[in-house]
Amino acid sequence: MLDKVQGILARNAEIERELMEVGDNYQRATALAKERAELADLVETGREYKDVLTRLEEARGLVYGNDPELAELAAAELAELEPKVDPLEKRIKMLLLPKDPRDARNVIMEIRAGTGGDEAGLFAADLFRMYTRYAERQGWKVEVLSMSETGVGGMKEVISEIKGKGAFSRLKFESGVHRVQRVPDTESQGRIHTSTATVAVLAEVDEVEIDIPDKDIEVEVYKSAGAGGQNVQKNATAVRIRHLPSGLVVACQDERSQLQNRMRAMSILRARLYEAAEEKRRSEEDATRRSQVGTGERSEKIRTYNYPQSRVTDHRVGISSYNLPVVMDGDIDEFIDELLSTDEAERLAAAGFEG
Repeated sequence: MLDKVQGILARNAEIERELMEVGDNYQRATALAKERAELADLVETGREYKDVLTRLEEARGLVYGNDPELAELAAAELAELEPKVDPLEKRIKMLLLPKDPRDARNVIMEIRAGTGGDEAGLFAADLFRMYTRYAERQGWKVEVLSMSETGVGGMKEVISEIKGKGAFSRLKFESGVHRVQRVPDTESQGRIHTSTATVAVLAEVDEVEIDIPDKDIEVEVYKSAGAGGQNVQKNATAVRIRHLPSGLVVACQDERSQLQNRMRAMSILRARLYEAAEEKRRSEEDATRRSQVGTGERSEKIRTYNYPQSRVTDHRVGISSYNLPVVMDGDIDEFIDELLSTDEAERLAAAGFEG
């Protein structure tokens, strides 16, 4: 570990020297400044780690010296410094791991009713409210991009954009099948039904990263279905875009203008194409690491919400909360933190770090 730290500190010193000598080469200066910023946490932690090791070595030498007073002071310093080593080493290991470039991005979240008829639609609406409340707790902004409602207050599908610092880093493991077990309002016999909804969490992508040529898409414009009555659009403002190479189809109708619906549909399409490309890349680079936490496969049953027992269980990390109403009100940090910790441990092991 010390060798890695020495190498990082040496590279940082080299960057500082180059910045002093770069002159009017602004492009090079920008690149160096960016690299220095990326290394900042590692450099700070590495210096602290190196300082602790140096002081530990000095204290150990004094503990066995001939001066009892110095030995006592050295023993006290050892007791203070030794517990700092492992946490510093763990932090350095984490900082050395490659960062997910999507972590800082905004999120496009797609929630769809699964099996279970009207009850599945009601559960999809409950999940949307849960994530909306969680976003509010985080100070994030939620904007509905597209919504298809059922006649009983549920949702067939809702696509939303969640904007905020670190949104994707916190929500990326929410993708998958969510299962609910409860007695529907329409059930006269009091029997518990099991229904599902799927959640897909996509990182928002800009046009530069995913270029979609006009020849690759087929655009259909039609009248918005609306919610009925006066809300039905008289003009053709709804947009359906088909991506010909992949077969993906995206439709948006919630905005009043055709242009806005097209922009939203393209944003969703870019996010889906980016996610497909990322999944292919991850599969090719690391076919052996297919843990439930890391895959985000939408076919996986990731969490069960059991209303009679007021229990929410995440099947990937094996933890349960017995306060379902609080969870459904957006208090899901317990699950997210455990998922992130598990993912960190797996990535450390995959990188060859112990513990």
